[in-house]
Amino acid sequence: MINKIFSLNPLSSDLAALMLRLIFGGLFIYYGYSKIAAYDQILPYFKDVIGIGSKLSFNLVIFAEFFCGFLVAVGLLTRISVIPIFITMAVAFFIAHANDTFQVKNLAFDYLLLSIVVFVTGSGKYSLDRLIFKKKSGRSELAGH
Repeated sequence: MINKIFSLNPLSSDLAALMLRLIFGGLFIYYGYSKIAAYDQILPYFKDVIGIGSKLSFNLVIFAEFFCGFLVAVGLLTRISVIPIFITMAVAFFIAHANDTFQVKNLAFDYLLLSIVVFVTGSGKYSLDRLIFKKKSGRSELAGH
């Protein structure tokens, strides 16, 4: 076990992908749900920073955070699902908070970077993607494919 700890090889990249997805997706589910729960209170203060209307902008943020966060957490269409989150965080960092200090917009930056990591990592072995698309391909786990 001590050799594994000091090894350069990952202990389990699939377990790491699962943990990353659950934490990242879970946080976005939380943020999205809080916006859904207080929809009528937040909407009047939500700014239209990209010129599509504040209500549509707010609904797209909820879609990205809550619904795409859920898809990322369960590992369903993970790489596609993380793209709206990436776009939302890019808009938050580069447009909505463009004139703010880094301390104000640093969370959006962190999530922007983490969305890239989730995209690169993918869903991993412990995901709905694996269950659904493995069955469709007809491959067998025992066959080593």
